[in-house]
Amino acid sequence: MDKNEHIKIVSTNRKVHFNYFLSDFIECGIELKGSEIKSIRNNKVNLDDAYVLIKNLEAYVINMNIAIYEKSSVFNHDPLRMRKLLLHKKEILKLNKKVERQGYTLIPTKIYLRKGKCKVEIALAKGKKLYDKRETIKNRDIGIMLKKALKR
Repeated sequence: MDKNEHIKIVSTNRKVHFNYFLSDFIECGIELKGSEIKSIRNNKVNLDDAYVLIKNLEAYVINMNIAIYEKSSVFNHDPLRMRKLLLHKKEILKLNKKVERQGYTLIPTKIYLRKGKCKVEIALAKGKKLYDKRETIKNRDIGIMLKKALKR
């Protein structure tokens, strides 16, 4: 990435870091309709239950909620429609192999605007067990306590 490159993070999926082990982050474009990009620029996006499905060698993001643009006319979009992700075929094949053989899930982690274009960052995710989540909470609490101790 260029240092002068302006990136505006629109939405992040904060729960994904708690619920999954993440690896292989990939940036991809997304196919949008006219009023959707306006809603994204107004930060009206929710990624909480979103996931990526590969069907017919094409990647789609499902359950990504882009709110209806208020100032739009009757030609509005469906907030929860399937949206196609713009990836190269080699990338899709590589991801599909890991999803099918190794039990990973594809999850969108954040949406951002780069040079006026909407980009989605997706990651391969493997679910955490309950004891892994407890470990995460413990490490986070220890980090908070250390920061407080250093401030004193």
